Amino acid sequence: MEKENNISSYNHSISLLERKNLVITGVKKIDNFDNKEFLLETIMGYLIVKGDGLELVKLDTLAGNVTIKGLINSINYMEENTKKNKDESILNRLFK
Repeated sequence: MEKENNISSYNHSISLLERKNLVITGVKKIDNFDNKEFLLETIMGYLIVKGDGLELVKLDTLAGNVTIKGLINSINYMEENTKKNKDESILNRLFK
């Protein structure tokens, strides 16, 4: 519980350099990722990063920092209910 309080005391920021190097602070956890998409929970809500050839370069769980490299196509915040719908649709696709 103390770890979560530590992360929530940090600021949240996004830094993108030439659409190839993305640094995000204030990350609570990474829910899911592959080479096309990252789903991260930040202190400001869920964030989805889409692109091509995405790689997790650095993960600092104590400070809540994440560095991603690859071609970044989009960065979007999601509403909480959107994440639940996305999870349900993934489960529906698995059990069809």
